[in-house]
Amino acid sequence: MKTHKPLVIGIGELLWDMLPGGKRAGGAPVNFVYHASALGAEGYAISAVGKDSEGDEIIRELEMNGINYCIPRVAYQTGHVPVTLKDGIPTYTITENVAWDHIPLTKEAVELVRKADAICFGTLAQRDKESAKTINALINEAPAKTLRVFDINIRQHYYSKELIEQSLAKASIFKINDEELMLLCDLFQLPEDTHKACHWFLDTCALSHVILTAGSDYSSIYTREGVSTISTPKVEVKDTVGAGDAFTGAFIYSLLTGKSVEESHKQAVETAAFVCTQSGAWPEYPSNK
Repeated sequence: MKTHKPLVIGIGELLWDMLPGGKRAGGAPVNFVYHASALGAEGYAISAVGKDSEGDEIIRELEMNGINYCIPRVAYQTGHVPVTLKDGIPTYTITENVAWDHIPLTKEAVELVRKADAICFGTLAQRDKESAKTINALINEAPAKTLRVFDINIRQHYYSKELIEQSLAKASIFKINDEELMLLCDLFQLPEDTHKACHWFLDTCALSHVILTAGSDYSSIYTREGVSTISTPKVEVKDTVGAGDAFTGAFIYSLLTGKSVEESHKQAVETAAFVCTQSGAWPEYPSNK
């Protein structure tokens, strides 16, 4: 097993989730970093926030939660997303032309990525050309050994077949949920068979892993050696905000520390289940977690 702390980086949106019970800092790539860091990784968030009070506040929130960051201040409003919950399941309304749509390419970010063991990115923060250009430039700077995790994270209309194809071409690991998979089966004209579709992405896109989560039912990890499937534990759900990102962060951290796919999958399932019992994307971990 590796003895050094793996360096994991999330690149993309950083925002305020405006939940019914109050606002919480979030954004899928940053959530990924939080959970990997909580388990023992050295994590960095790369994004941008505004030169406003909400930007000041979100930076303090990162620091309070032990999240390292490379986050320039830009001349746009700090991102915020109204969230409604139905039976604990979130629905998002995403504000456009905000700070994380304008992530600049900085020397500090390039230097971080060149040392990364894993980087995580998605489609949402590539909706604007400026952030898309930065994200792709940073992915290109990563060493060949770096795990490139494409967590598709489809939101509203902020995706296209072309964008997904471009992102898959840069990825080594593809994370998707069951609803997103059905959408992609239609987009790529694939048979609506979960196993066939996941194997198609695994083989056609030269991936090492395809991670499929199916909410309260199960999750599966596809590799060339086989498939690991685990039923989702039954827990008392407070909300599911950040649970998928917790799954990804735990799985990648476990892989990087030398655990098998099966062991890493088990850690991911347990971590996501714990997050579902908590409120918000960055719950405090119990000391024995």
